[in-house]
Amino acid sequence: MFTTKLIEESLKGSRKAQLKLYNAYCDAMLTIAYRYVKDMDTARDVTQEAFIKAFSNLRRYDGTSSFGVWLKQIVIHQSIDCLRKRTFDLCLDQVPNLSVEIDDNWDVEEHLEVSHIKRAIDELPEKYAVVLKLYLMEGYDHEEISEILDVSVNASRTQLHRGKNMLKDNLKRTGYEMSHNR
Repeated sequence: MFTTKLIEESLKGSRKAQLKLYNAYCDAMLTIAYRYVKDMDTARDVTQEAFIKAFSNLRRYDGTSSFGVWLKQIVIHQSIDCLRKRTFDLCLDQVPNLSVEIDDNWDVEEHLEVSHIKRAIDELPEKYAVVLKLYLMEGYDHEEISEILDVSVNASRTQLHRGKNMLKDNLKRTGYEMSHNR
């Protein structure tokens, strides 16, 4: 296993192995960082910081998930930390409880392209976009999102619900129809 060997060599202090790991995962991690911070220079900084954090905590990698998944989590956390530092107020815990049941089943019309959805998500306010990206693109559940963002599960659900509604409205406005529970 290529990655396992590189991790072992990196743990022994091999800079060459670290560089190979970096080169193998850099582009994918940069894409993930950019998805959140929406600025290429900032995404590069976030990615660099995430790799530094990963290499300094490499002994904590236990192999229960792939190295890429482990690294991706670090990049997402680093991206969200960057957003917080940029003084974007995610204010996720300051939302009232919804009295309606929130349904997590959400289908889109088949003709709708992922690029259109991503573009529409990027146009949303940051606090909604982050939760939508974590849920829809990264596949995290509400418990995981609440841990990542340090908010309640209810706040995650509420922000997702509001973000989805805003996203639907944005897509309808631009001519794309969305359906709910076909």
